[in-house]
Amino acid sequence: MAEKKTVLLRLNPKTWEELSRWAEEEFRSINGQIEFILHESIQKRRKSKPASLEDDNKNDKI
Repeated sequence: MAEKKTVLLRLNPKTWEELSRWAEEEFRSINGQIEFILHESIQKRRKSKPASLEDDNKNDKI
């Protein structure tokens, strides 16, 4: 498995609180919740792309 990358992310306190509550509801860490949200967004974006663009991204699986 490829090594995970480290990213510095600045969030306003209100966003942090919402994210924290959401992560707690789903029994995830905040980091795990952010990763989950990003992964789901990428999958949704890929599904909405035209077929010609999908072929270009087949090697970019997460």
